Amino acid sequence: QVQLVESGGGLVQAGGSLRLSCAASGRTFSRLGWGWFRQAPGKERDFVATISASGGVTYYADSVKGRFTISRDNAKNTVYLQMNSLKPDDTAVYYCAGGRYGSSLSGYDYWGQGTQVTVSS
Repeated sequence: QVQLVESGGGLVQAGGSLRLSCAASGRTFSRLGWGWFRQAPGKERDFVATISASGGVTYYADSVKGRFTISRDNAKNTVYLQMNSLKPDDTAVYYCAGGRYGSSLSGYDYWGQGTQVTVSS
């Protein structure tokens, strides 16, 4: 079983930056693809970014491409989401997830508890 603990969310002004972290327990971290998703109030949970098990392949939603960077540290069992040039539309609860590399929610078996990101204008 994999347990995930997210951190790094908070309140930031538009144009600012945040880095989210997701620390995983268990021995399967390095074999899994990892993703970040977000859910704004009243909306569905949407894909943000994903990284392959090797870390060599990444993929981003168009809305965050060029502003967000996903990375992983297999030695620390941690996946990160660096978010730059934040916009009010980025406000949401952000979730990390482990499973199959890709943009589909159904491909992920393990989910974090979520961390709130609020971007003020």
